[in-house]
This record gives sequence, structure tokens and C-alpha cells, in this order.
Amino acid sequence: MAAAVDLAAEKFHALLVEERTDRVVVLLNRPEVRNAIDQQMVDELHVVCTALEQNPKVLIIAGVDGVFASGADIAQLRERRRDDALQGINSTTFVRIAKLPMPVIAALDGYCLGGGAELAYAADFRIGTPAVRIGNPETGLGILAAAGASWRLKELVGEPVAKQILLAGRVLGADEALAVNLITGIHEPEVLLDAAHDLADRIGRQDPLAVRITKSVFHAPAEAHPLIDQLAQGILFESEAKFDRMQKFLDRNAEKKAAKSADTETREKNS
Repeated sequence: MAAAVDLAAEKFHALLVEERTDRVVVLLNRPEVRNAIDQQMVDELHVVCTALEQNPKVLIIAGVDGVFASGADIAQLRERRRDDALQGINSTTFVRIAKLPMPVIAALDGYCLGGGAELAYAADFRIGTPAVRIGNPETGLGILAAAGASWRLKELVGEPVAKQILLAGRVLGADEALAVNLITGIHEPEVLLDAAHDLADRIGRQDPLAVRITKSVFHAPAEAHPLIDQLAQGILFESEAKFDRMQKFLDRNAEKKAAKSADTETREKNS
């Protein structure tokens, strides 16, 4: 068994990492190159993934200095060859992020391009600021968006819009991204992380095991349904949280009915 990862003890350089009781906040931190994703950032994201696989928590990803990520580091990308492509350096990381047990929230500001956009596509939720610019200009650089955009994007926005982004280099502004549900909310920069935390709080009010299993079932292939749904429900039907939460629901309803009945009786006496 792999040794447990203590994020507080790790030395990060391309990321700023804050761990809380129920969530981890990761800020992409290479402001001198608009948070371009390089090998060191990829390696550090793998460390975060290992920690969250061992100890599942909600993950919030954002960038520093008004930028999410301008893309992959072009200086490094320029030197990569066929064998590097076959390793799937970025795609392997983003697949791992997408498969994390608990939901991932991407809080987007400014440029969210190329590999940065593909990182955002791997999240379960995307929110942004009015300054968001999101797209995949890879074909303009003689390559393709090979870290998830070529298949994730059409699932998120539909084939027509995905082709405009991938084949014609269209970059969406915040309102356009909201209109096609690529982001689900627009917030001013100073409250963007607050909005991400509000969403994490909402997730935190759900049963963690139910959230984890629901995320797994949601991403299961179509042919696995409905069997996987039934098996997953069987697990949850035996959980203590199911009995506790349902009993609390019934108790609250009983209290409301009793209060309503008492109020009705009082009004009838006073009438």
C-alpha cells in the first residue's frame, strides 16, 4: 500500500495548495507565464490526485493573477516529440482529475485556453468571471487538443459548438460559455472563490458516500445501466447515513405537521 500523502508537508512550486477538512483548494501558480501548464505543474497535480484518492475531498481549482491557465507551456511543448505525445502527459493527469472520487470545481478567470481549457473540461463544475476566455487554439499551432477536448467538449456543449472551437479556433467569452452551459455561473473576480466555496458547501451538505457513488454511476458507460444503478443503490440502501438522513427527514415533516395542526387549532379557537 502506498504511503499516505500529507499535502501540508509537500513542497509545491507550480501550485498553491490549501487543505481543509472537507476540501482542497489548488491555485495554478506560474503567473510569469500566465499559469501555463508545464511538467512540474503536471507532477504536482499528480501528488494532489494521490492525496485525494487516498482521502476523498472536494477539489477546487483556480489560477492566480486573474488567469486560470493560458495553455500548455509552449517552450516545453515545442520540444516534445512522438514518444512524448504517446505518454499522454497532460491527458493522463486530466483523466485522473476527472475520476477523483469527489466532485471537482474549476473557478475560471481570464484566459482558459488549450491545456488550461482541457483541465477545466475535466472538472465536474465550471464557474467563471466576466473576463473568461475559453477555447482550444491548438490547430493554429499545428497540433490538436489531445488532452480531452476532442471528446469531452462535444459532450459538454454539443457537436456544432465543439467543432467551432476545435476546428475553427473559436474562443468563447463568459456570456457565450454560459449560454452553452460550458460554465454554469458568472461571478465578479473578487467573489469567484467564494462562489466556488458556496458550491463546495452545497456538496458538503449531501451524504459523501452517496455523492461518490452517484459520480461513479453518472460516468459509467451506457451499457452498464441500469444494472450498475441497482447495485450502487443496494450499497446505499444498507448505509447508516441513509437511515439517519431519512429518519431526520421524516421527523422534520412530523414536526411541521404537528406545528401546522397546532396553529390551525389555535386559529379555530380564536375565531
